[in-house]
Order: sequence, then C-alpha cells, then structure tokens
Amino acid sequence: MPTRTGRPPKITRAEIVAAALRVIEADGVGALTMRRLARELGTTAMAIYHHVRDKDELLLLLLDDYAAATPRPELPDDPRERLVTAATAMRDALARHPWAVDVLRADDLFAVGALWYPEQIIDAAVRGGLTIEDAVDAYRIVWHYTIGEIGGRAAARERREQGGSTYRERVFTEIDAGRFPRLGQVGSRWEELTARDTYDKGVRALAAGLLS
Repeated sequence: MPTRTGRPPKITRAEIVAAALRVIEADGVGALTMRRLARELGTTAMAIYHHVRDKDELLLLLLDDYAAATPRPELPDDPRERLVTAATAMRDALARHPWAVDVLRADDLFAVGALWYPEQIIDAAVRGGLTIEDAVDAYRIVWHYTIGEIGGRAAARERREQGGSTYRERVFTEIDAGRFPRLGQVGSRWEELTARDTYDKGVRALAAGLLS
C-alpha cells in the first residue's frame, strides 16, 4: 500500500464526532484518544485539535448531539407518575448508549440538553411536597438507582453473550438449601429471575417512598 504524502485530508467536526462514537461503541470510552481517532479518520491528531480542544470537549459534543436527538415524553400531572415517567425516559435514553453512563457517572461532564431529566424529576418531587433541597436528594437517589441498573444489566448481558455457565449460575444450581432456604427455593432459576426488567417496579417504589 503506497504511503500517503502531502497534507492530511480535510475533516469536519461532524466527521470527528461520528468517528469518536464509532470508537466508543466498539471499544469503550477508555479507548478514545486523539491518536486512535486520527487513525480512524486517516489524519493527524493536530488536525483534530483544530476542531476540538481535548477529549472532554469531544465527549461533550457527543453527549449534546445525543441529548438533542432523544425524544421526550409528555408528562402526567400526578407528581409520582410524573417522576416515574421522567425517570423512565432517562433510563431508556441512557440504556440505548451505555457508554454515556461511563461518562456521566463521574459527575463532571454532562450535556446541557440532558438537564431536562433532572429538571423534570426535581419538579415532580417539589410538586409532591418536597423542599427543593429534598427534591435534589430525590433526584440523586433516582439517578444512582438508574445508572446502577443500567451498568449491572450491561455487564450481565456481556457475560451471557460470552456463553457458557457462569460462576454465579453454578453456585445457585448447587446451593445448600438447608443453609440458605429462601435462595434454595429459586436455585437454578436465579439467573432467569434476576434477568427480568424490574426498573419500573423499583422506580415506582422509590417514587412512593420519596413522595409519601
């Protein structure tokens, strides 16, 4: 293959963002570097720096693009249902791109367009009788529950896709029912039962407790 000479091809910010998303979806946020991105685009790292300051700015662009393209539901008037609907929309948006959770869990980078979710959850909590301070606490509780649920499901799905039995599956298949009678009742069904989507049940329980 002939060696490329002369100036690297011109690139646009949109092309950079699209390439960054390909890298992240293939290999995770940790794999995204300017050198890797330059190889993906067939250009140089310096050419990319003409468009974005650093990796953080690039991640912000990705988050903003994703937030802008994500539809938002109509919210009911009832405070509990309002909180549940907004929280579920947040979960659904993040679940489609789990890489965003890896970026957002550090509580540093966020998309301004995605502030709709905490705004609506906090508003629902205030409508339900909480002070603004307690409403922020309620949002944080829902947020941590949500990202924990997404992260756990993503890890379990990846493990199942690798095939074969897991250590946990073997333990529960052979569990000592005399020592652990309740767990022994489910035994080999543990994997099946814990794979069920319980987000709605969980967030409704949170809403009921927080807004009681």
